[in-house]
Formats: sequence, C-alpha cells, structure tokens
Amino acid sequence: MVMNVSDALSAYRQVNGISGIAGAKPAASKESGGFGELLEKLSNETIDSLKQAEQTTAAGAVGKANLTDVVMAVNKAEMTLQTVVSIRDRVVSAYQEIIRMGV
Repeated sequence: MVMNVSDALSAYRQVNGISGIAGAKPAASKESGGFGELLEKLSNETIDSLKQAEQTTAAGAVGKANLTDVVMAVNKAEMTLQTVVSIRDRVVSAYQEIIRMGV
C-alpha cells in the first residue's frame, strides 16, 4: 500500500493529538527563546507526560481508569521518550562531529 507521507503525518498527529515535536516552535514564530529554553521546555513536557502516564496506569491498575485511556497515556509517553532519545542521539552525534573537526 503506497501512502503519502504528509497524509500519514497528519493522521498520526490527529490520532495522538499533537502538532509536531513536543516543545518545538513553528519556524515563523517571532519568539527567540534559544536552544536552551527549547531543551528545558522539551524536558519539562517529557517529565509531565511520563508522570501522567504513570498516574493513569496506577488508576487503571485499581480499576479507576478506562483501559483505552491507560493505553493512550502510555503510548504518548513512549512516543515522547523516543523523541527525546532521538534528539539526544542527534546532539551527541553533532558534538562528536564538532570534536573531530580540525581547526
């Protein structure tokens, strides 16, 4: 089955209720927060997502939460964590590349 990439992305965003990478600002934004602020916001959103998934899972274990809500919260936390790990890997790779450069 051949699928358009933009259609797949929009479907993914619609299902997960996100508009892009967590913490990322649109390119046309007038705000210039900087890379440090972006990383801080991303880490805070990641922590919040993981805490929410943990709370929802605990509520589901005692029968106070719907199974669908538990699965969605855990899925969102997993995707957020995968995004953070991917960004970390890219930053480490870029740092290693800069270190290898001759001045």
